[in-house]
Amino acid sequence: MMSKFGDLFLLLLFGILVGLWLKLIRARERAMDEARRQCERHGLQLLDESVSLRAMRLRRRHGELALERCYGFEVSIDGDDRESGRLWMRGNAMTELSLPTIELALPDSPATDACHGSMPYPLPDNVVPLRRLRDERKDH
Repeated sequence: MMSKFGDLFLLLLFGILVGLWLKLIRARERAMDEARRQCERHGLQLLDESVSLRAMRLRRRHGELALERCYGFEVSIDGDDRESGRLWMRGNAMTELSLPTIELALPDSPATDACHGSMPYPLPDNVVPLRRLRDERKDH
């Protein structure tokens, strides 16, 4: 009798682990789609066609705790460089985005970043946004 209970418990535990693993894979696929969309939107090339989980945090939103995941990826501005990017996802929604020349925190998301420290947001009026390298080459 005890052996059947132990086997059932191990099978249940294995099922839970497989379920969690599949859930993380689906979350990574959604983050990959979002990174691809954001790179396309901002004229960047997504390198290696992959994202990697960098950090997780619990954040309170509207009085409710939610798990957020930070995914890192690499982009190229002009095809000759490699820069880091990262995005925070809560469920299926992106809450923060950081690209080489773009820092974006969506509403209800203070711009603190467990991946790379914190930054003031919004930026002061005296900050001049950087231009991409390929834009500078066209000017010369």
